[in-house]
Amino acid sequence: MIGRKRIIILVALLLLIVAVTGVLSLTAGRKKPAVSDIQMFSFNDQLQPVKKDDKYKTTYEIFVYSFCDSNGDGIGDINGIRSKLDYIQDLGFDQIWLTPVHPSPTYHKYDVCDYYDIDPVFGTLEDYELLLEECHERGISVLMDLVLNHTSVEHEWFKKASDYLHELPSDWEPDTSYCAYFDYYNFTKEQQNGFAPLEGTDWYYEAQFWSGMPDLNLNSSMVRNEIKKIVSFWFDKGVDGFRLDAVTSYHTGDPEGNVEFTSYFCGLCRSIKPDCYIVGEAWTDRSKIAALYSSGIDSLFNFPFSGNDGIIRNTIGESISPADFVHAMIVSDETFRANNSNYIDAPFYTNHDIARSAGYYAIDEGPQTKMAYALSLLMSGNSFMYYGEEIGMKGSGKDENKRAPMYWSDDPADPDICDGPPDMDDVMMKFPSLSEQMEDDLSLYNWFRQVIKVRNAFPVIARGRVVECPELCTDHLAVFYKECESEQKVLLIINLGPDEEVCDLSSLSKDIKLSAVLNTSKEFIEFSDNTVKMPSYSIAVITE
Repeated sequence: MIGRKRIIILVALLLLIVAVTGVLSLTAGRKKPAVSDIQMFSFNDQLQPVKKDDKYKTTYEIFVYSFCDSNGDGIGDINGIRSKLDYIQDLGFDQIWLTPVHPSPTYHKYDVCDYYDIDPVFGTLEDYELLLEECHERGISVLMDLVLNHTSVEHEWFKKASDYLHELPSDWEPDTSYCAYFDYYNFTKEQQNGFAPLEGTDWYYEAQFWSGMPDLNLNSSMVRNEIKKIVSFWFDKGVDGFRLDAVTSYHTGDPEGNVEFTSYFCGLCRSIKPDCYIVGEAWTDRSKIAALYSSGIDSLFNFPFSGNDGIIRNTIGESISPADFVHAMIVSDETFRANNSNYIDAPFYTNHDIARSAGYYAIDEGPQTKMAYALSLLMSGNSFMYYGEEIGMKGSGKDENKRAPMYWSDDPADPDICDGPPDMDDVMMKFPSLSEQMEDDLSLYNWFRQVIKVRNAFPVIARGRVVECPELCTDHLAVFYKECESEQKVLLIINLGPDEEVCDLSSLSKDIKLSAVLNTSKEFIEFSDNTVKMPSYSIAVITE
């Protein structure tokens, strides 16, 4: 169980020792011994990441408040993230997405008070600039979470608009020449769904999420000018791109308006930083995501594959067959590509709004959880993974539980461990802490390192289009090609079942070879005479 961190002054010296040793043990990742009885460590030893100068990445999402505490106040911060860059890089990630870091009255920071600064609980602007510098030195890109649908009621724009309306005589019409900020939000004297009363006046303001989050008027030329200044400011600091929050809510009930604003924003960003990357949150179905791709945005999160009721979970739960999973990837690609031929998919399995995946499989001791996330990481596109999933953290129910402190160790005095969000329940973890998993060859942590290693060693896995091999799929085998013009194609064979499966590849080229393996047990994948014997819950990569 992760308890609340208690800092006891009398053991300050002990905490200092723990801090030093913790940094040494957790930042670089465990080096595997020369000999291991797990096949993937020796077999994949020769694999090296292939660096590409494009937007296809492997991205680590960090909920800043809960990741790593650097100053003993129980709250994760920018310098805590800096202290874990070795760890993130060793896992194989080349991009990070930080949840909002701007000043805000809430722990999650999705209600911004100032777009030009860092919340003091997270550090300073200088800390953030150092993080950008150190990430770039390592070849790690940084995405800023940019919340444009709404601000906080404590933002200066809203406070000035509110003050103006409180002073305005009830029989006078607002005049933006006296207060431009009236035009920044959606005010009306007519009560409507999703509108909150402005106390002390007869006005209402749009606040679709919560009264503390007034919606911006994104049609306003003045608001768009503010957005241009914000984007320019952060690009000048070195931000590589943005994760856009709630793109389906920019204009309530107006999908075309959402497309128009998203298109405007992407064009604005590219006019300032042509190689920037933009990914949007469109928590909706495939057809509506596809419609938003007509905006020209780089990526939209592929929600249909995510969560406890998504395609991946249902494939592991056997309500969707392996062949249908493969076909679903193809349909998704064709649907999105029809609206944006240059799109880059953004597959993910969980995030800070979705229950953690280790809780999806009640009797699983690891293999199903491992295979489910492998399906996501081996999808084409820019793959996103939520912090803590690499060690199988749990968390469900209210949002705070999904954002529990990163489980660095089971030592309650570990200075890196955060207290967690206010009102978070105690979360009983299913799998051991990171420090323990580093010492276990078959841990989730070591599985994730190997899966990402394979993903990074074969560029076609992220960049290729899926080609079905229905004649090779079975009730438990998913078999498909990844191919694109510029890269060597690969054949992926994924055994999603609890028993050994044999895959006969005699119909393929005689010059194929086994090039990478992923094991969830000590059983070896065997390849001879164009036949592959696949132990339970294992993955083989075949090349020519």
